Amino acid sequence: AALLWGAILLACSCGPGPPRVGAAPLLAATYVLDDANGLGREFDGIGAVSGGGATSRLLVNYQEPYRSEILDYLFKPNFGASLHILKVEIGGDAQSTDGTEPSHMHYENDENYFRGYEWWLMKEAKKRNPKIKLIGLPWAFPGWIGKGENWPYDYPDITAYYIVSWILGAKQYHDLDIDYIGIWNERAFSSKYIKLLRYTLDKHGLEQVRIIASDRLWEPISFVMMIDSELHGVVDVIGAHYPGTKTVQNAILTGKKLWSSEDYSTFNNDVGAGCWARILNQNYVNGNMTATIAWNLVASYYEELPFGRCALMTAQEPWSGHYKVESPIWITAHTTQFTQPGWSYLQVDGHLEGGGSFVALTDGLGNLTIIIETMSHNHSKCIRPPLPNFNVIPQRATFYLRGSFYMVQTLQVWHSRLDFESGNSSLFQQLHPLQVWRGRFSLDLNVDEVYTLTTLKTGWKCGYPEPPPPQPFPSIYSDDFNIRNPPFSEAPNFADQTGVFEYFVNASDPGDHVFTLRQVVVQRPITWVSDADQTISVIGNFKWVNMTVTCDIYIEKPRDGGVFIAGRVDNGGIYVRDSKGVFFWVFADGTYRVTGDLAGKEILMKGLAGVRDNAWHTLTLNIQGNSASGLLNGYPLWENVTVSKPGNGWAALGTRSFEFAQFDNFHIE
Repeated sequence: AALLWGAILLACSCGPGPPRVGAAPLLAATYVLDDANGLGREFDGIGAVSGGGATSRLLVNYQEPYRSEILDYLFKPNFGASLHILKVEIGGDAQSTDGTEPSHMHYENDENYFRGYEWWLMKEAKKRNPKIKLIGLPWAFPGWIGKGENWPYDYPDITAYYIVSWILGAKQYHDLDIDYIGIWNERAFSSKYIKLLRYTLDKHGLEQVRIIASDRLWEPISFVMMIDSELHGVVDVIGAHYPGTKTVQNAILTGKKLWSSEDYSTFNNDVGAGCWARILNQNYVNGNMTATIAWNLVASYYEELPFGRCALMTAQEPWSGHYKVESPIWITAHTTQFTQPGWSYLQVDGHLEGGGSFVALTDGLGNLTIIIETMSHNHSKCIRPPLPNFNVIPQRATFYLRGSFYMVQTLQVWHSRLDFESGNSSLFQQLHPLQVWRGRFSLDLNVDEVYTLTTLKTGWKCGYPEPPPPQPFPSIYSDDFNIRNPPFSEAPNFADQTGVFEYFVNASDPGDHVFTLRQVVVQRPITWVSDADQTISVIGNFKWVNMTVTCDIYIEKPRDGGVFIAGRVDNGGIYVRDSKGVFFWVFADGTYRVTGDLAGKEILMKGLAGVRDNAWHTLTLNIQGNSASGLLNGYPLWENVTVSKPGNGWAALGTRSFEFAQFDNFHIE
């Protein structure tokens, strides 16, 4: 038998990794791969989510060539992660984890298919891989859809019209074909709405768009599909989130495709890579799932927001150009570079005797890919659900190739070893090909390893030169928003946490404020989490302590309108309601306030300012140590306000309520 003992790494053009020394195996077992009695389920691919929410926010303002390099590592076939599926948020103007994403219809009579960055991202993915599958899913909806209720199903025809408009807009304005559409992320589904969505899709010639439901748990959707034949007829895929590699009997009985439509969500170090390696195999081995989709694609949001760096790679410094291809990218490659949607799994048990798992896939044309993982319990914990105990030991696995694979003589070998002792992991290295003797080969497996054995010779690991070193956010930063045809609707580096702040052309202004930043959400959305009652966008370095923030402001709402600038803001994302900091507010009634929180409950100072609506004013907030002061139009308005905590945080701007307001000439030191 051909044994793979201490195989020496091939020196590919990117340089060799360390040689691997095989340990003495403790256990030997045999496994048969055979297609004579037919194949298993059809493989649907490996993917990742952009959004849910605002996870790709900082990616768009990377300079070239770095931005294209990041996109290549994610989407370019046979290069890096080579993803098969891209799932994006259908922006709903509301907080959806790490920020808000803009809707294509802020208001009932409004349609704009150039907001945000998901259109751009889908086009960049398609440019690299024309075969990539696209999925759209809403987390939240603009308020007008619920007519004042925090619920999208009271007027299901309106909701269906809204979602179908997004799909039609993707095609009309970006030539993007959406392959799958979801219902409402991790929230209730409505059978009536799902049926109406299918009807509306078909009515608009979108028969090819498939429906995924319900992006939550296996139940109750599976049970309802079993008793409602019409619903069963319109749902194409049952998508569950964080299934822990398990499914339920009802889901299997539906006969539908089963997907882990959101998974992973784990910090992208080597433990995150171990989690990802384990579930990529075991979602099929234990749960019959034929697609696994990671939240999230790329960590392009401020790291101190919730779930910082819970992504396949990290690109959170557009100001420096620094990014990092983390180990989960190369774990992904073990599957994606050697399979395609439309391949089939072989019918195998898939559990290794010494712990770990394997899957085998074929294109039906003679090609065979085997992926083996031996991740140990403590080195493969995902963020959720809790992982029951199990043991993995070194082992020798002997495989017998039967049926049409009996004639295979050579398998290419790709190997990763996650090294938690030295931290010196070896990722996606090509080893010497493995000779198969009379349909048989053996492999010595250590703990925390991934192997791909394949008839394909297309695997590739090289990449780009090291990006620039990391740098903190610039300590002096300005934006006058003077851009006539912006490539994106939002100003760089501002991370909206409630509300949506967009470039605005102020046609009626003859002077210095033609180009501004405007808050445009004027009705509380149908929320996914508890958005604040105020709108807020954060920017800068979370570690900032002392700072001066200056901004021109324009209140549009008479009587009870108001705006703020802030520093040391300590919270965002799903925790935005609890944000503390130093907030300097001015109101249309002529008053001002200084508060220690976004909610405005902790009042540090208040008085008269003489500010009015529909006029420009300049606010300056200065925070030094335990003291803060504020200027209005260059003159001191308040000073010597004592601020104790938080001790650091972002700068921010925003409004008192969901109201129009404008900002200009933002400056921070």
